[in-house]
Amino acid sequence: MLVAVLIAGVLIITLPRNKAIVPFLVTSILIPTDQILVLGPFHFPVIRILILFGLMRILYSKLTAKALIFSRGINGMDKAVMLLAVFTTVNGVLLWQQSQAIIKFSGDLYSAFGVYFLLRFLIQGEEDVRKTLRVLACLVVLIAGIMIWEQLTGRNPLYAALGGVRNYQGTTAHGAEDKLRGTGSFAHPILAGTFGGFCFPLFVGLWWRGEKADRKYALLGVVAAPVMAFAANSSTALFGLIGGIIALSFWPIRRLMRLVRWAIVTIIVSLHLVMKAPVWHLISRVDLTGGSSSYHRYQLVNQCILHFTDWWLIGTKNYGDWGWDMWDLSNQYVATADTAGLVPFILLLAIIVFGFKYVGIARRAAEDNRRQELFVWALGASLFANVVAFFGISYFDQTVVAWYAILSMICAGTAVARSAKREAMENAILEEPDQTFPADLASGSIRSHRSACGYFRP
Repeated sequence: MLVAVLIAGVLIITLPRNKAIVPFLVTSILIPTDQILVLGPFHFPVIRILILFGLMRILYSKLTAKALIFSRGINGMDKAVMLLAVFTTVNGVLLWQQSQAIIKFSGDLYSAFGVYFLLRFLIQGEEDVRKTLRVLACLVVLIAGIMIWEQLTGRNPLYAALGGVRNYQGTTAHGAEDKLRGTGSFAHPILAGTFGGFCFPLFVGLWWRGEKADRKYALLGVVAAPVMAFAANSSTALFGLIGGIIALSFWPIRRLMRLVRWAIVTIIVSLHLVMKAPVWHLISRVDLTGGSSSYHRYQLVNQCILHFTDWWLIGTKNYGDWGWDMWDLSNQYVATADTAGLVPFILLLAIIVFGFKYVGIARRAAEDNRRQELFVWALGASLFANVVAFFGISYFDQTVVAWYAILSMICAGTAVARSAKREAMENAILEEPDQTFPADLASGSIRSHRSACGYFRP
């Protein structure tokens, strides 16, 4: 395993930037996170070792070619991701006030920054996005095959080969109502199925993009991704898949999404007013596999809301005392709030809002290019699939790599449209300053205009 990681690291450093994404994604997603290099109190899962090579590559590129880490500059989503990582680290250290907490949260900060920076560096344009999707399609096909084998035999050949330490004899099958649940290379079946679920819209988008060289990869991904979701025997994974499909199916009414959003808010508020239980009690009714912990997911949300004063500042240590199994934070929103506080929770929502905002800008800009418009819409559908899946699981393994990859693809895939919008705003400022800003601002430089109006907020 260590040899494979070192080879991947060398390739990340030496390959051209547009090809280095291949060894990073393959190694970080296929090698389980329980493969850890331990040096005293410091733990280095595979991803952290790969990050070290990635940072060396970024540094070398900056020194030799003055390459940009963030294509077209830092945007609102980048700031939200970085602030989320920083506030989570600071709040965690303040909450626990232990030396081990400093080591643990510093490692988490290193992982978050390292993975996100590296992916933003490697994915800088649409061609990089398409290459990333081709790699993900190949990975999904391989992992789906492993999960099918688990379904048939109860054993995982990948863990048997790598010596996975979570399970004996290479098996990673979990019982759920006497059903086997495939895990693939992930830390839990739900995460494996969720990965397949939110990848499905990406492959549909790759097919819609229409490039002949990409369609064979898209077809493989479209077939294999649902296999992962079903092989996991998880309602969360299936709802993530369904959420992505529903988002794709909203394409015919894409110009009416503001109305759709307000309709959803109206329905939720109306249900809350007429129901005897709170509206989030509907979560307890969800069960697509016959063995879901739906009531547990409802209580996670309910207890989080009831104990707002306990966690809002910097999080709390005591969420496990709020009820049965409340230690199991199988909800990304609740996990962020309970462990880190209100500011990180808001920043998580901000990341999602920026993602949908960028997709909307790029879709409108691409209305004259139907294939491009469909492709951008599929990126938004994948983001929505994650939003749905967050209600049933928190990402604590290599799924984080795929999550950051989606955010990076949204940034790269919408960059041209966002730049065009900025240029249009600049031209409007220059041509009609008196109708937009006070005269003293209008007479200044473009830089002063940008600063005055908060222009670098996308």
